[in-house]
Amino acid sequence: MDIVSPAAEAYAAEFSFAEDELLHELNVYTIQHHPHAHMLSGHVQGSFLSVLSTLLQPLRILEVGTFTGYSALCLAKGLPPAGRLHTIELREQDASLAKSYFDRSAQKNNITLHVGDAGKIIPGLHEVWDLVFIDADKTGYIDYYELILPAVKQNGLIIADNTLFHGQVLVPTVSGKNAIAVQAFNEHVKKDKRVEQVLLTVRDGLMLIRKL
Repeated sequence: MDIVSPAAEAYAAEFSFAEDELLHELNVYTIQHHPHAHMLSGHVQGSFLSVLSTLLQPLRILEVGTFTGYSALCLAKGLPPAGRLHTIELREQDASLAKSYFDRSAQKNNITLHVGDAGKIIPGLHEVWDLVFIDADKTGYIDYYELILPAVKQNGLIIADNTLFHGQVLVPTVSGKNAIAVQAFNEHVKKDKRVEQVLLTVRDGLMLIRKL
């Protein structure tokens, strides 16, 4: 199911600011060569992440799920000179591709790429997060959220991707392990008195979660 019609997505892209050369190259390369290219944040969502990060000027960003590096490059655009983005990717091949693009970016000295299990890496980072982007295995969303939230500063922001999960959470009986996991995550956040949240119908659903 298309959450946003392809025509609306194309129109939104036309009237969003253009990708820079490096992002465009990565976008095209991922689409042409990666078997799971649909996982890419893409132009419109990436532009949203860039604008949001630039407005927030976060000193510390955490990304769970690097994929080929597109969203990290977008988020890194808002980092001040002393800022740092930590991004975690389980798959070595995807991490290697992402690093090749990070090394060519203006923010190359502000990005730290971790390869491995996010559940084991996150506790060892010892940072206070201004901005977090969760876009990894859906069955791990609640665990990642609970690991990360205590280290998010007051008024810090967590963004969770795919919270509409291809429309599979919209049916009366949700099925499939990933859709069930996303539905459980959405319910978990809704009941959490430590935060307030809004679920946006951008691409496949973005939940913005502010720590109170």
